[in-house]
Amino acid sequence: MVQLIVGVKGAGKTKKMLDHVHKTLASTEGNIVYLDKSSQNMHELDNRVRLINVLEYPIQNTDQFIGFVCGICSQDYDLQEIYLDGFLKIAKLEGKDISSALSQLNQISEQSKVNMVLSVSMSEGELPEFARAQVI
Repeated sequence: MVQLIVGVKGAGKTKKMLDHVHKTLASTEGNIVYLDKSSQNMHELDNRVRLINVLEYPIQNTDQFIGFVCGICSQDYDLQEIYLDGFLKIAKLEGKDISSALSQLNQISEQSKVNMVLSVSMSEGELPEFARAQVI
């Protein structure tokens, strides 16, 4: 399942996401990965959460980012949750249509049985129609 935390820049999406991570830690035995555009939130996360600064990798477009996510899912059979903070930036989707990327992430999530939570810097009304039901 893919869930979305949406709002304009500065609306508190990262705080909501970190709260969600902490709640999930209390109820899961599987692994959790947090993808971000920096290591800034390292001290906010429990040491059981793997923080990956996506900008440290040479990802140049959305297709490469989707491949990166597939690699993470394929290498860890105990992976239960992936958090993607700053989704538009780390997936190279700023100012672009996000429909295809969200559809692909929905498919990856279903196939690998990994829950994904994305913070998306846009209003709910700007989301593709199918994605509005995924907002938490």
